[in-house]
Amino acid sequence: MQDIQDPAPTRGRAGRKAKRAAGAAHAAPAYITRNIPTFELLGEEGLAKLEENAETILQEVGFEVREDEEARRLFREAGADVQGERVRFPRGMLPAIIRATAPSCFTQHARNPARSVKIGHPHTVFSPAYGSPFVQDMEGGRRYGTMADFENFVKLAWASPWLHHSGGTICEPVDIPVNKRHLDMVYAHMRWSDKGFMGSVTAGDRAADSIEMCRILFGADFVDENCVIMGNINMNSPLTCDLTMTAALRAYASANQCAVVVPFILGGAMGPVTTAGAIAQAHAEAMVGVALTQLVRPGAPVVYGNFLSSMSLKSGAPTFGMPEPALACLAVGQLARRLGVPLRCGGGLTASKIPDYQAGQESADSLMPALLCGANFILHGAGWMEGALVMDYEKFMLDAEHLGMMHVFMGGLALDDNALALDAFRENGPGKHFFDCAHTMANYETAFFEPSLSDNTPFEQWEERGSQDARTRAHGAWKKVLAEYEAPPLDEGVDEALREYMARKKGEMPDKWY
Repeated sequence: MQDIQDPAPTRGRAGRKAKRAAGAAHAAPAYITRNIPTFELLGEEGLAKLEENAETILQEVGFEVREDEEARRLFREAGADVQGERVRFPRGMLPAIIRATAPSCFTQHARNPARSVKIGHPHTVFSPAYGSPFVQDMEGGRRYGTMADFENFVKLAWASPWLHHSGGTICEPVDIPVNKRHLDMVYAHMRWSDKGFMGSVTAGDRAADSIEMCRILFGADFVDENCVIMGNINMNSPLTCDLTMTAALRAYASANQCAVVVPFILGGAMGPVTTAGAIAQAHAEAMVGVALTQLVRPGAPVVYGNFLSSMSLKSGAPTFGMPEPALACLAVGQLARRLGVPLRCGGGLTASKIPDYQAGQESADSLMPALLCGANFILHGAGWMEGALVMDYEKFMLDAEHLGMMHVFMGGLALDDNALALDAFRENGPGKHFFDCAHTMANYETAFFEPSLSDNTPFEQWEERGSQDARTRAHGAWKKVLAEYEAPPLDEGVDEALREYMARKKGEMPDKWY
């Protein structure tokens, strides 16, 4: 990945950094195409055991589909045994449905075609964190999120070359009524960014509103034929899904839009404490949701999701960045590939309260297994803090830069003539440094990723500049990005139609705050 510098020694470090920052957006791709292999944790015997265990759970224990007779009807007609709200599935039924029609890769179109992303092997898309009720920064402290905060994070995600996607509910704007805020959030993604985004899933009609706004933005015919929005559908683990989620799932699938189906399992709470048992449960739950999208509309884009983490069995608090979920992530990647569907997992997850060592360790050890397992859509890529309770401004910037490093890592190792550098050895010979040789001069712009928020200066120079830590540097960085932000253009007629739709929908219902 390019990281542009100014070679002229007479120009200052600030000038070089400015030029690198200006060039980064042009250097970064719309999404990653991986050039490293996936990590194969388990062999055929191990994977078959997990699949067999999942099938046994689905056949003997079953899955509850609550309050949604339409979803139960679809499963019944496909061959499931439906008794009340409990649905039991014959062995092999769900994998067969999924493999028959679910696409292995699809494009989510952005309103700026250059920002459209491919989701599926061998591609990876990074998206911001999702769902926090609180926000935090060094000056304002921890507080409830507002619509102003939501818009700020949309702008920061748009400005970052390392985030490919605008995300969804980046933080909850609690200053807007619960039954109306989905309109403002979807509009913010459409107005302040031109990257792909996610819509509402908190009710079937809110999902429908999200899709209808996309029809205004993209045109109804285009939306019917192409994926332009995604909805993050959480299973009500263990082995349950309620009408809120299935209605939203059916709304997205019926409109040919993507449902990201995600079991939410904390081992010891919503699933067993043993990692293998939790993996089998997660696989079973994901298959139920993925198959339902295909029964609603065969060929609808869908993502097999996974959120499987550990917890403290002493306190009941969720834990992140631990070794057991990392192993689970690697196994889940293999199971998703065997089904032939795109995978969502991972992200910069942490239980820490500030961007400290704990936050960095846990986030890195949550993100790396997702990259190695072959995840195609990585939600929670930037900003996650305090177990998803907080969206943190400074951590957002630090995480985004870490994602930039992962672009290089995923690009793999070049082995062409230039990379092997024989010319440099021939020019220098033994005992001479490589700083000023022709090969170095020819490659200085692209040789290494140079982070802008890390400090590698001598101690004395760091001290003279105020002894700033990474959090302080990140604080200045996000403020600068927002101060310099310029909105991507949006057709005035489309903008007016979106605002009119929002005003009409809001006028049809009283405010609800719960």
